[in-house]
Amino acid sequence: MLEPAAYSSLGELLADALVQWKTETALLELDRARENARLRYSDVGRAVAPVARWLESVGVGPGDRVALMMSNQARWPIAALAVFLRGGVLVPLDYKLTGEEQAALLEHSGSRVLVTEAPLLRRMKTRPRVALLVSDATEAEAVGCTRFEDLVLEGEAPACVPRRRDDPACIVYSSGTGGRPKGCVLPHRAYLEQLGALLRLFPMRPGHRTFSVLPTNHAIDFMVGFVGPFACGATVVHQRTLRPEFLVSTMRDHAITHMALVPLLLAAFERALDERLDARPAWQRTALDLLGRANLELTRQRPSPDLSRRLLRPVHDAFGGKLEVLFCGGAFVDRARAERFYALGIPVAIGYGLTECCTVATVNDLRPFRADSVGRSVEGVEVSIHAPGPDGIGEVWIRGATLMLGYLDDPEQTARAITPDGWLRTGDLGWLDATQHLHLVGRSKNMIVTAGGKNIYPEDVEAAFDGVACEEFVVFASSYLWPRDVALTSEALVAVVRPRAGQSEAEVGRALSERNLRLPEHKRIEAWLPWAQTFPRTASLKVKRDPLAEQIRQGAGARSLLPLTAAPTAVFARSR
Repeated sequence: MLEPAAYSSLGELLADALVQWKTETALLELDRARENARLRYSDVGRAVAPVARWLESVGVGPGDRVALMMSNQARWPIAALAVFLRGGVLVPLDYKLTGEEQAALLEHSGSRVLVTEAPLLRRMKTRPRVALLVSDATEAEAVGCTRFEDLVLEGEAPACVPRRRDDPACIVYSSGTGGRPKGCVLPHRAYLEQLGALLRLFPMRPGHRTFSVLPTNHAIDFMVGFVGPFACGATVVHQRTLRPEFLVSTMRDHAITHMALVPLLLAAFERALDERLDARPAWQRTALDLLGRANLELTRQRPSPDLSRRLLRPVHDAFGGKLEVLFCGGAFVDRARAERFYALGIPVAIGYGLTECCTVATVNDLRPFRADSVGRSVEGVEVSIHAPGPDGIGEVWIRGATLMLGYLDDPEQTARAITPDGWLRTGDLGWLDATQHLHLVGRSKNMIVTAGGKNIYPEDVEAAFDGVACEEFVVFASSYLWPRDVALTSEALVAVVRPRAGQSEAEVGRALSERNLRLPEHKRIEAWLPWAQTFPRTASLKVKRDPLAEQIRQGAGARSLLPLTAAPTAVFARSR
């Protein structure tokens, strides 16, 4: 691999990768079973050159911000490489957001350029006033834009613009699509330090194939599905469709070795596995179960891929027969599910981190495998428990070279997040055991992390319920109201409602459900709590969330929640 410590910037490292691994396959783009593109590292270098020249022509230089909003495809890393070669600051935006949300973040970022694809540009109500490089645009749509397809291929790439390790590399948004944006300014140092630490734990090499299924703007996939493989000469595989059956068939047909997931996808893989096993005779299922137990005993101290494949070949063949590790983070990972995959010879490396600290702060190194924790701190990162109680539980604080420089143009939020001596207040509650493994038990901040790895802040959801019939209304994360009682696998958004006089619970429930259905599924409220007391408010009539939350903790538990749907929700079912 290329040694990250030897470089001052991601641009320098990635430029060297294009030369070092020039004959290796860098990118494989698929559309269902069809192969769209297969590019060697030398081919990627030739594809980057015209994009970098175009960026130079529109004035992008050191420190200029370039937004990149695309689904996973070969042009994503090609465009990102071009930005880094120009010394620019990459602003990766989530292509799954609404057009209004994307436009708001684009404006907040101060980007001079947007690199995107035509279907995403169509979703924006008004065309952004920035230089536009667009793929798959019709001639009519291309008016005022530059099309990827029209870039001049001939010519050399501009020389890599040098940057320092403490210069900004990316601005990554951790939240704020409907409220106050949080753009984490991450320096080159953070990525280089994180990359070196992770590759020492989980080395990659030419011939490895990593399947990029999470959006590459996601911190985990940016590292595991782009920067890490490129530093090691491995191949990144993109699949243009995310239908589950094609994800599994891609893993099987292209011998995937590495993959980053969120718990939602890990659960989908378990369902696919169960479907295959259920189709087998009972004696075969029993035999596989016994072999899984044997494999667990034989590999308890460290994984042994070759041994596991010999013992459990039918399982491994279903996923391509070459899978070495699944990286799983972004949300709380179910312990039983991770243990089941490990018993089948598919290690799940559980990590924990925040956008504010690059990718991960802790990770399980699999020596030995443990699913009861989120691992130990990675090299270069300190983890501390602030103000622990008698049970050792306190707020998780993080410090180290991978931390952000701050929130973009927001010193107030930055000061709240990072202490004067450099500790990041995570808002998560946990404890450290004798081996310094971190265990998470809840949250001290009013947000949830969905199984898909999305941060959802209740304040961003409340606007959708403006005008609903009630006296007072506020949204909380269930794990914030009852941090010791609601499991992180069951956390959800809940509404606290003070009904009008004479208003029935059925009336309130119907009104909330009607509004709720208009929201994307991952932003929906799952239950509500009737509250008779007047909400505490500031002089400017804003709800005092912390005092209200404390009143609720003292006066009600999760068992008092009422469901919004006919089927019990996760948090409601658990409370019963």
